Amino acid sequence: MGILYIVPTPVGNMEDMTLRAIRTLKEVDVVLAEDTRTSGILLKHFDIHKPLLSHHKFNEHGTSQQVVARLLAGENMALVSDAGTPGISDPGFFLVREAVRAGIEVQTLPGATAFVPALVSSGLPCDRFLFEGFLPQKKGRKSRIEALRDEPRTIVLYESPYRVLKTLQQLAECFGAERQAAACREISKVHEECVRGTLGELTAHFTETEPRGEFVIVVAGKE
Repeated sequence: MGILYIVPTPVGNMEDMTLRAIRTLKEVDVVLAEDTRTSGILLKHFDIHKPLLSHHKFNEHGTSQQVVARLLAGENMALVSDAGTPGISDPGFFLVREAVRAGIEVQTLPGATAFVPALVSSGLPCDRFLFEGFLPQKKGRKSRIEALRDEPRTIVLYESPYRVLKTLQQLAECFGAERQAAACREISKVHEECVRGTLGELTAHFTETEPRGEFVIVVAGKE
């Protein structure tokens, strides 16, 4: 029986790739990739020559059964996403669940995840926090935000540059414009930035400055 390895990949800087991750990708039989083109660039950079198999949120229900069968037959496989740790706002949970149900060993390597550096850099309490990932784009969005209003722990959200201003405005309306927060973008990339202040101040900042890059929004819990 093979092993399924969950392998984090850099969220920005290629130097964030661990030595263990490189070795694991070189040793497995197949690499499962969210986007084979993106992962192909990564593998080429580290001189890794392994077959790539497409495994993403649109086909994971169909491909997982085939992957589990190959693992049961003795192949070792690694799952990677475009950036960060598979399963954290990326494909991975479904395959891991199916592998565990089949009695297959799953090993998850520690590594890059965008929200951890953003949370620590925010200056907000990080001893206890709530990771919400992406808010619903439409249905259930308002009710999800309202459900977080009285949360005492620090709240961590992912957001695209196209919705970050809308999200900050909605959070300010619901939580109050004086709630402390931080908006961190382009984690581990050349233009990494962490803007700190109240939700009102962040809304004003990104009204004047066009948001660019992927964002992590960190909001103080209710006192």
